[in-house]
Amino acid sequence: MKTHTSHAEAAEEFVKDEERTHWHDETLWHVREKRDVAAHKLPEWEQLRTNASLIKDYVLSHLDGLLIDFEKNAQANGVEVLWAKDAKEHNEHVLSILQKHQIKNIVKSKSILTEECGLNHYLEEKGYDVVDTDLGERIIQFVKQVPSHIVLPAIHLKKEEIGEIFHEHIGTDQGASDPKYLTESARLHLREKFVQANAAITGVNFGIAETGGFVVCTNEGNADMGTHLADVHIACMGIEKLIPRAADLGVFLRLLARSATGQSITTYSSHFSRPMDGKKMYIILVDNKRTEQLGREDFRNSLKCIRCGACMNTCPIYRRSGGYSYNSTVPGPIGSILSPGLDLNKHSSLPFASTLCGSCTDVCPVKINIHEQLYKWRQVVAKEGPSDPVKKWAMKLAGATLSKPGLYDFFGSMARKALKLTPDSLVYSSLNAWGKQRDLPEVPSESFKEWYKKNRKSHEQ
Repeated sequence: MKTHTSHAEAAEEFVKDEERTHWHDETLWHVREKRDVAAHKLPEWEQLRTNASLIKDYVLSHLDGLLIDFEKNAQANGVEVLWAKDAKEHNEHVLSILQKHQIKNIVKSKSILTEECGLNHYLEEKGYDVVDTDLGERIIQFVKQVPSHIVLPAIHLKKEEIGEIFHEHIGTDQGASDPKYLTESARLHLREKFVQANAAITGVNFGIAETGGFVVCTNEGNADMGTHLADVHIACMGIEKLIPRAADLGVFLRLLARSATGQSITTYSSHFSRPMDGKKMYIILVDNKRTEQLGREDFRNSLKCIRCGACMNTCPIYRRSGGYSYNSTVPGPIGSILSPGLDLNKHSSLPFASTLCGSCTDVCPVKINIHEQLYKWRQVVAKEGPSDPVKKWAMKLAGATLSKPGLYDFFGSMARKALKLTPDSLVYSSLNAWGKQRDLPEVPSESFKEWYKKNRKSHEQ
């Protein structure tokens, strides 16, 4: 029984708005082009990618020891370290900290992990007001949406729509769409939230096992504003975000922003190692099935991901179907190999939301073999995932036909005759979705096999 909307069904809704689809496609391709320009400026770009991939190989092979080192060093710095096996434990840890310190006002910088765990919704149900301070995140929070892109969370919205959202929620001039005016208005709105906050929640881009410190990368400085003003800092980190040494950090910082937005470096790369006097710092290390993915030999490389979003910006499917069509925290190609590991039934359609062109693999800064893993997930879905009886029957028929040359030749001949006799009005009717945007090629009079046999005999004579 079908229980979840497939990617294709959700994408159909997005592409109904053709103007938005083309705009979304062109906007993300522009970001991809900026990435290429930034990458080509570094002669050592490919060596950086190789180094980053090798460092992450080491991390995945030594994750247990590195996590213990990180915990020990962080605790020595005065940071309280908590462990969470899943989203439920993560959210309960956060709530416990807030209750312990009698926190009322919370500001949060961008964190894909907290989105994965559903933290905002969880805390709101407990009566807390959580304010997302990243500009894109704040926009979609106003309209009760989730990010459609991990780096550009409101990329699906146009500036005119954002103007209307701001007019409704923070009182900007009606009809205003100037980005500078809207940004300044958002800054004034958020400044009050920063001053009032008792706790700041951040994600973690890189945790350094050697020092017990961690790095948070932002372009707006909102993580710094929140953590410096609040008395309690809660950092939420997936266990795969470790790197072994501080010396390794430079490799990833040179790759991250260039891959994400085409910048030479993120505007703010904020280093945290210990709480300020009189303040508290917590870090929550979250598994949430990451160790299961680590144990899957074909898919463990997906844990190398540094969340740059480059694979989304280049993917022809993501650009034309929108982030919400994936129905997952991390959309796009990388999400399509991470999400099935979390819930195969729910996300069984995602590995098929790809052309397998390999562009995602080409741009990945840590050399994840994304398109190969998508292909391997398709095989897993075929064996273990939910099955479509019609598709299963069709594949069995195709397998039987392709395995018997005589049967293949017969069906090929029948298909050519049928296509010649089929009127265009039937092929391109409203009942045939396939024919809406496609034209059939001219039907050949014979197969290539027949042509080859005939011409080879003629040549031999």
